[in-house]
Amino acid sequence: MSNAGSDVQGHPRIAVDAMGGDHAPREIVLGALEAAEQFPVDILLVGREDAIRSEVSSLGRKLPSNIEIVHASEVVEMDDHPLAPIRKKKDSSIRVAADLVGAGRAAVFVSAGNTGAAWTSARKVLGMIEGVDRPALAAVVPRLDGHTILLDVGANVDSKPHHLREFAVMGHFFAQMLFDIRAPRIGLLSIGEEEGKGNEVIRQTYKVMKEMGLNFIGNAEGRDVFNGNADVVVCDGFIGNVVLKASEALAETIGKLLKQELKANPIRAFGALLAKPAFEAAKRRTDYSEYGGAPLLGVKGGCVVCHGRSNAKAIRNAIRVAGDFAQSRINDKIQQKISELHNKERAEGLQAGNGEAEPVELPPVTLT
Repeated sequence: MSNAGSDVQGHPRIAVDAMGGDHAPREIVLGALEAAEQFPVDILLVGREDAIRSEVSSLGRKLPSNIEIVHASEVVEMDDHPLAPIRKKKDSSIRVAADLVGAGRAAVFVSAGNTGAAWTSARKVLGMIEGVDRPALAAVVPRLDGHTILLDVGANVDSKPHHLREFAVMGHFFAQMLFDIRAPRIGLLSIGEEEGKGNEVIRQTYKVMKEMGLNFIGNAEGRDVFNGNADVVVCDGFIGNVVLKASEALAETIGKLLKQELKANPIRAFGALLAKPAFEAAKRRTDYSEYGGAPLLGVKGGCVVCHGRSNAKAIRNAIRVAGDFAQSRINDKIQQKISELHNKERAEGLQAGNGEAEPVELPPVTLT
């Protein structure tokens, strides 16, 4: 790993937007303090310095040596326009955090603030990995035997086949990092398993993804997001966001229904008491805060977007994910694979346009 965005010991340096989120700055500061104690990272805590120091003091803590406060005088509110950090609030915590990555002082930035502002800051300040047109938000959703990566879940609402192909490549390498799987199974979200199912974009994407050299298993239906048939499910950001939000709401509704029914009479209440450890274990497995946030894949450096209601646990784990992301050099792998695909397309285009063109030797397609 290069020294850019890391300390002298090679530990990744993470910029954290201390002012973004429903519970900022308190929960953000607490999460950063916990991460600094538990993980081999350096943290740049970005925001109004007096507010950050006040929270550290009120928590009865001292600022550890691996946390540095970087002052930012402005805050992007949740109802601000996504372009606010680019046009009007250039000294906002979210913009300054992105600037720190862009300048090489940090490897990744983390924010639970305005998602549109985080997306805009990452794309405009950091820029895109060479060959990638659009970034994708990658969410980790629970299933019976582990977790599935769903992307995109909101960064793009009108994706084309070549965008979905890029999402597949990015999801492949993220799954390798997160799950330690050499060849993650990749499915394309559609309304049926058969190749001809779905709209024109899905049908075109299916043909493209068969030739990518990844472990493409074909179309995935909605149930495959949760049943373990795929490790990565690729979709348009509009659909992905609907799936994610509907799933979160369903999980919360089922939890509330169970509580209502278990309190209906004393016998059920007693049974619920005996089963409490099982309920708590199940809750942990479906808790979004275990993975902290969704990486915005495809941008240079890195960005982890957290839920607006993130607590300290979510922020702590988002910083862990950001550190792992930086150490794994996912961006280098994404760029190499995208380059291979573009080279292959150019070679096929030359041969299709001129029957006398010499064959072009392509780099081997690798899964690592």
